[in-house]
Amino acid sequence: MAANDHAKNSLFTRAVNTGQNGLKNLAQLWSLKTLTDLPDRFRNLWEHLIGSYWFIPTACVLVGIILAPILVTIDEHFDRETVRELSFAFTGDDDAARAIMTAIAGAVLGVAGTTFSITIAVLSMASSQFGPRLLRNFLTDTPNQFVLGAFIGTFSYSLLVLKSIHKYDVAFGVPQLAVTFAIIMAIICALLLVYFVQHMVHAIQASHVIQNASNDAIKSIYHWYSDQCDITHQRDVEDNDVEQFYAWPKTTIYSPSCGYLQQIYLESLITLTQDYGGVVQLHANLGDFVTDKNVIGYFYQRPADHPNNLKRTKTAHLTVIPRTPDGMFWQRFATCIRIEQRVTHSNDIAYSLGQMTEIAVRALSPGINDPKTAVNCVQSLTTCLSIIMRRQPPSPYHFYTPPTQNDDADTSSEQRFTMLAVVTHTPRISDFIDTSLGEIRRYATADLMVLKALCQAMVDLNYARVNTAQQQTLLHELKLVARAGEENLSYIELIDDLKAMCQQAKQFILDDDAAHQYFAYVGEFAAHIDKALQTESS
Repeated sequence: MAANDHAKNSLFTRAVNTGQNGLKNLAQLWSLKTLTDLPDRFRNLWEHLIGSYWFIPTACVLVGIILAPILVTIDEHFDRETVRELSFAFTGDDDAARAIMTAIAGAVLGVAGTTFSITIAVLSMASSQFGPRLLRNFLTDTPNQFVLGAFIGTFSYSLLVLKSIHKYDVAFGVPQLAVTFAIIMAIICALLLVYFVQHMVHAIQASHVIQNASNDAIKSIYHWYSDQCDITHQRDVEDNDVEQFYAWPKTTIYSPSCGYLQQIYLESLITLTQDYGGVVQLHANLGDFVTDKNVIGYFYQRPADHPNNLKRTKTAHLTVIPRTPDGMFWQRFATCIRIEQRVTHSNDIAYSLGQMTEIAVRALSPGINDPKTAVNCVQSLTTCLSIIMRRQPPSPYHFYTPPTQNDDADTSSEQRFTMLAVVTHTPRISDFIDTSLGEIRRYATADLMVLKALCQAMVDLNYARVNTAQQQTLLHELKLVARAGEENLSYIELIDDLKAMCQQAKQFILDDDAAHQYFAYVGEFAAHIDKALQTESS
């Protein structure tokens, strides 16, 4: 018996200890110290909710469910004589109120079904014309969700008000204000139906879809690219371990799960690296697909005698001691990145550029054969790429600045210490051009209109270039455009026309004063006509 009691006590003790250790690890994992960038996480959660098709309609239903008992309760304590003085207020008996509420509930529910059917038809057409990956833009369309939510919210409200209409004294049995509000909502729903039809007609137009994708790309560019050069990172690069950390002991970082990398929480990752005394270098970029066996980066452990270990605190015995990643490190690292099974926006520039590229590629397919849409995509991509070329790219180096010993003291005269914490991958302009305009070029090899639009795009991008590397990128892409037309166009006249335009564009790009000149391609036949007209006029 004593042995059994001892075994039970040991089992209970082990269970309690296991639970305490689990709670301790969970508290350490989800502490505010680890989740430094909670605003970004809540913002991502909010964007996910707004982007879902059910959130806004569900919110409208809840509003209707809440409004119904509130207005009915107000009706019970409201002066009915005052209501009768309002010309637009409902003042009928319970039979008329029940008939009106029944008609409103049935009508809005039928219209809600109609709008849903229209939405499904638009999605089917958009999937075949623009591509299945663009369906999310239609599903996350806020006006579309709000219209559907208004219909089903009015239906829910009407049912609850209908339930409160009783067959007794008219003065107290008919919620006049609630019925009046239902009538107003029915009129609003009728107007929303007209707006919904007009909105869907514009939504399925290719120009509208391209413009929305372009606006998303420009918004992401402004989020990541600054409008002026940041000299802070230049000073940090000179004073920190940007060149030396490659020689430190490193540990391979694998992806915690399979999917698409959608978010990197830098503040949490910086906190993690400082707790373990090292530097994390990530090679994967936003939007990349990874598996649980993919190497996405490395953790470089700072040497124990490194002077930066003393910079985190003024107290010597609180100095950070570099340590090798353990189980808690990998758990915390999994919370520093967000991996999803499908590609989402998440301020990813390549995602929005890829949408316009997909529209152009599908427009060039034999089934659709719409090169004008492809040209519009090229022009929109040119706008986005020109903004990228003019702005300062984000620095791949992210630093940790230790807090001062006395936060209330004047720290303006103190030396600014920073420690390298995270190194990320920053795409170059050549990468964006190759994955957008270059992808369209590979599918438009036999279409002169699109190839000439790509040639013109190189000229337009030349107005925005700020360095020689960008100039060489444009010249390289221009060379590939000329080669594509030379090898795939059907007639020699078309080939000569494209080669002549590419040659003029090359000379324009190589001109040092090209930013102050106007480029206009003049073909051989057009030049011959102009010469003949000048001869006749003279």
